[in-house]
Amino acid sequence: MRKGILGKKLGMTQVFNEEGEAVPVTVIEAGPCVVLQVKREEHEGYNAIQLGFDDQKEHRANKPMLGHAKKAGTAPKRYIREIRDVNLDDYEVGKEVKVDIFAKGEKVDIVGTSKGKGFAGSIKRHKQRRGPMSHGSHYHRGPGSLGAIDPMRVFKGRKLPGRMGGERVTIQNLEVVDVDADRNLLLVKGAIPGTKNSYITIKSAVKSR
Repeated sequence: MRKGILGKKLGMTQVFNEEGEAVPVTVIEAGPCVVLQVKREEHEGYNAIQLGFDDQKEHRANKPMLGHAKKAGTAPKRYIREIRDVNLDDYEVGKEVKVDIFAKGEKVDIVGTSKGKGFAGSIKRHKQRRGPMSHGSHYHRGPGSLGAIDPMRVFKGRKLPGRMGGERVTIQNLEVVDVDADRNLLLVKGAIPGTKNSYITIKSAVKSR
């Protein structure tokens, strides 16, 4: 069974392990979250819990959001996500989920929204190589040939310039370096998607190695 929590990316720093090596970590404010709904297979067709994180002012929430939060005995939340494949017996509506559900050394998957880069060329967006920069070359950072002559069209899937970033990204098998239950902090080895103060979902790893 999986477990999960919602959080906010605070930034990156480094810590030192027992061997004295510097380990880059991302600091996450994980929870406390509130269980807003428990979904069961006989009613919704699948098993999941719905978590809410970060209180929202009541005048910014609509009536359905206010009523949904009131059933759980809490304030409306800014960030709401579902965690599937959990043990429903461990959860009930209104229960708090804190960062101590994870322990040091565990592997987690983190889902976030990548940084938006705006309109980008094919070199930056798709890591393509540039052309010669010498005099007389008319091909420097352009996308190059777009295809064969005969079809008289550009095939679907061609890697072209366009809007880059701002997409849902999942990073798998990140190691939990430390858990600070008093301050609701989770330290994860390496980088995670998103800007500072962006919301993320942390779940136990599917392909833990």
